Formats: sequence, C-alpha cells, structure tokens
Amino acid sequence: MAKQHTLLLVDDDQHLLESMAGWLREQGYVVTTASGTTEAIALVDRKPFDLVLSDIRLKDGDGFDILAHCRKNHPTLTVVLLTGYGTVETGIEALRAGAFDLLTKPLIDEELDMAIKRALSQRQVIEENKNLKAQLDLRFGMESIVGKDHRMLRMFDMIDSVADTRATVLITGESGTGKSLIARAIHRRSGRRDQPFVEIACGALPENLLESELFGHAAGSFTGAVGEKMGKFQQADKGTIFLDEIGTASPSLQVKLLRVLQELQFEQVGGTKTFTVDTRVILATNEDLSKAVADGRFRQDLFYRVNVINIELPSLRDRISDIPLLAHHFLESICKETGKKVAGYSEEAMAAMQRYSWPGNVRELTNIVERAVLLGKGPLVGIDDLPSQMTGGTYIPVGQQTAAAGASSRSLKDALEGPERQIILDVLKSNNWNRNETADTLGINRTTLYKKMKRLGLDKAEFAFRGQG
Repeated sequence: MAKQHTLLLVDDDQHLLESMAGWLREQGYVVTTASGTTEAIALVDRKPFDLVLSDIRLKDGDGFDILAHCRKNHPTLTVVLLTGYGTVETGIEALRAGAFDLLTKPLIDEELDMAIKRALSQRQVIEENKNLKAQLDLRFGMESIVGKDHRMLRMFDMIDSVADTRATVLITGESGTGKSLIARAIHRRSGRRDQPFVEIACGALPENLLESELFGHAAGSFTGAVGEKMGKFQQADKGTIFLDEIGTASPSLQVKLLRVLQELQFEQVGGTKTFTVDTRVILATNEDLSKAVADGRFRQDLFYRVNVINIELPSLRDRISDIPLLAHHFLESICKETGKKVAGYSEEAMAAMQRYSWPGNVRELTNIVERAVLLGKGPLVGIDDLPSQMTGGTYIPVGQQTAAAGASSRSLKDALEGPERQIILDVLKSNNWNRNETADTLGINRTTLYKKMKRLGLDKAEFAFRGQG
C-alpha cells in the first residue's frame, strides 16, 4: 500500500480551511489544520509532516514566520505559501525565503493538486539522494583501498567495527602502505562523515610551528603572530583529525597531545583561554612506538592512550596475491586520467612485479604503473616498461621462488640485503646521489633512506662510487 502523505494546512479563514481540508482528504492526503502561526509552529514541532500549505496573512503573524521556523528547525520540510494578494515582489520574497512555491487564491483544484504533487516529488528526490549518499558513504568509504589478502579482509572488518565510535585509532605500517587512505575510510564510515577531516604530517614541520598548527596561537604570542590563529584541532571540531608520523612528536608536544586525548581540552600557543573540542583522533606511524618508549623517545602514558585500537597495515611484499589486483586498479585509473589505452600487463611484467620486494609499497607501485603507462608504446605494459631495479637478475617463476630460496643456507634477511643494496645504489646513481629525489623514487621517506644507507654501508661510499663514474 502506497504511503499517505501528511499535510499541514494553515489559514485563519475557518470556512476556507475546512473546505480545502475536506477536498485534500478526498484526494487521499492525511490533513491536519491550524488557524494561526502559533498553533502551526506547535504542530510542526510535535509531529512530522511531508508538506506545509500556509496562507501568508494570519491573525497572529504570517506565513513567513512559519516558513522561517521550518527552515531553521526542520530544513527538509517543504513549505508552499498561499496569498489572496499575489504580486511579483511577494513571489520573489517567498522563493528567496525558501518557499517551494507561492500560489494565488482563489485556487483552482487542479492547480493546487499539481503544486502539491510537484512539491512532494521534489521532497522525494531530495530524500532519495540523501539515502543514496548515506549508502555510498558506507559502501565506498574504502573505494581506494584494494585487496583480497586475508590480512586486508581482517583489516576491513576492524575498520567497520571501530569507525562509528569515538575510540582513538593508531594505524601502523611501513611508509607507502596507505595509512592516510585507512584514516579517511574510518572517517567516511562514521557518523562524522559530513564533518571536517583534517590531516597533518607531524614530521613535515619543525616543533614550534607544529604546535601552532595543531593548537593555534594567540595574537602576539611570538614574532609575526599579528592575529589569533585557529589550530587544526578546532578546525576538526565535530569531525576527525589525522596525525601522521606521530612518532616524530617532541616531548613537550606529547604532553599537550596526552591532555587533548584525555580531556579534549587545550590552550593556544601563548594563550590562557581553554578550548574544548569534540574531535575524533586517528594517528599513524611507520615507527615501532613500543621501541620508542623503551628508548625514552615516546611517553609511555601517551603510547597507552593512543594504542587503544591498532590497525596494522601489511607491506606489499607480504600480500603478493594482491599485486595483480592493485596493478590493474591503478592501470585503469591512470589510463582514465591520461586518455591512454593500455589493456593490461604482459606475463613477464606481472611476474617481475610479483617477485620485486617493493620497498616503497603501494605508493611505489602507483608510481611505477604511472611511469609505465606514460612512457610505454605498446598495448600492454611489458618487461621493458619497468624500471631496471625490478628487472635485474635471473628470472625465477613465482611458484618456484620458495624452492629456490630454500636451496640457500642464508637467512632471509641476509638474502634480501644484497638486492636491496643494489636497488638503492642504482636509484642513487640515477638521481646523481640526490637523496631527496632517491627517497621519492623509492617511495620512502628521507629518514628511512638514511637508515638503510647506513645499514648497507652506502652512507660513506658516495665519493668512491662517484669516482668510479
């Protein structure tokens, strides 16, 4: 059975009110009547209606008062105004104030019926769009996160479980694994999805600027602070703030973060006023924070506070089965952006991608696919379209790699050290030993590159290798 639409009819002419209400009921509408502004507003606040039909001139106010109340307190409720003194100016005023339509009395039955049907039809479209948006938010909060590996499926379940809570979430994983995407997915699948999502990379700013960025500063708090500045926590009020590279936070900043997480309160830099926010906090790091606690670089109490829910992202080399899925996903996206037509990958190219160690994880895969699409000439991405660090060495079919590795008595760490050193060396040479560009090419941050260079004996070898060139 079709839903009966509910109408509120407002007019201070009792005879006209009863006559119109009777006709509308004959058309199948559920009609409630009111003879004045006060009564109408009380009814709107007490029960739901699909449509309000109100005369402009009423004994205790006018229809514009009802319209203003509905716009402020019931913004989805459609209002049609009626008048016996219709002018162009009145019509413009009504539409600007938010009325769906202005009808002039005396009303013709067909005209009234058509106006009501138009108004209800628009309301239905708005309601359907709202429901569709809600479904899309729930369904596509993770549209950019591709994976069928069991670790990824377990992670998707965890995101669904924690998204619509206030719990602090710590996302861990190597650089380039997609921690920012996970944070955005949590936000989009929560009740805060229509509120701000504010992201800040803690490692990208010096300590004094980072504190000001997060908490804001008062006017005159330091040289150049000519006015008050709102911080990221205030900007994210009612929404979500994502603090990336949290392991780089200074001891003094850690103290302020601990207080915000516990009490949701803070003071601006140089200020005395206490601000309170309702902000969901998601943090991320590629460091082992428990080791940082043991080393005295990260507060233990803050670690326990941020480590309420830990979502650990697997590295790409630990989810080899997802590489074809990801590679095709990025290929399709990049072809759509660039207009190039590339159908897929050759068998040799895909095999090389699956046996590569991916030090830069998903970020590196994205860059390599984009490079292959832009520079490639054929209908498929071939082995020659891939960087040299991926195609060097003897080809070993993916299914035989485990057996080949088992033939050696070396540990896995020792076995991987040589190829890793060669890859970094090749990229350093191709970038003329520019470490920033090398880090970008490899899809890792500069600090990680420095650590790897030191461990692999490349930090002091630059001049020797330059001399060989």
